[in-house]
Order: sequence, then structure tokens, then C-alpha cells
Amino acid sequence: MAGGESGSSITLSDRELQVIELVAAGLTNENIAEKLEISKRTVDNHISNILTKTATGNRTALVLWALQQGKVCIDQWNCCVLPDHSTQSVNHPVSQEHHPEDF
Repeated sequence: MAGGESGSSITLSDRELQVIELVAAGLTNENIAEKLEISKRTVDNHISNILTKTATGNRTALVLWALQQGKVCIDQWNCCVLPDHSTQSVNHPVSQEHHPEDF
């Protein structure tokens, strides 16, 4: 995903977003370091900075935050980009209610 800001004022670098995606994919810091061809210490620093910026206390909370902010996509879940209705003048029906069995 591209770098930038979430709905709040949190700014993450492209590298930090890459690290978040790999954390969400279940990689360890050592695996992330290998994949990005950087040292594990650098990954540790990225994770620490990300946890501070996002005010999340651990990897699980970070992944939850990233999903809620649309920063990561897991197994094609949370991947769609919603259209910007603020510039459209077409009337759309109220969104349909979804039931667990629909998925």
C-alpha cells in the first residue's frame, strides 16, 4: 500500500507500511529483515517507531489498527477501495444488511 496518512494525523513512511504488511502476514522480525534485506535491529527500530506512532502496544493491536485504517489487506479481506460519494450526485439505495452466511 502507498505511504501517507490515515484518517487521523499519523504519518507512516513507505518502509513502515511495508513492515506493517509483513507483520500482518505473520512474519517475525528476523523474517522481515531477510525479506527487506535490512538488519533485524533496523526492523526492531521500525516496529518500535510504528507502535509509538500508532499508540498500539503490541503486534496484535498494530494489525487490528492497520486493518481498521485500511493500511493492510489480508487474504483479500479489507482490500476494496470504496468510491468517494461526496463528488457524485447519483442517489444510491441504502446499503444492504449483510449476514454472516452471505460471506
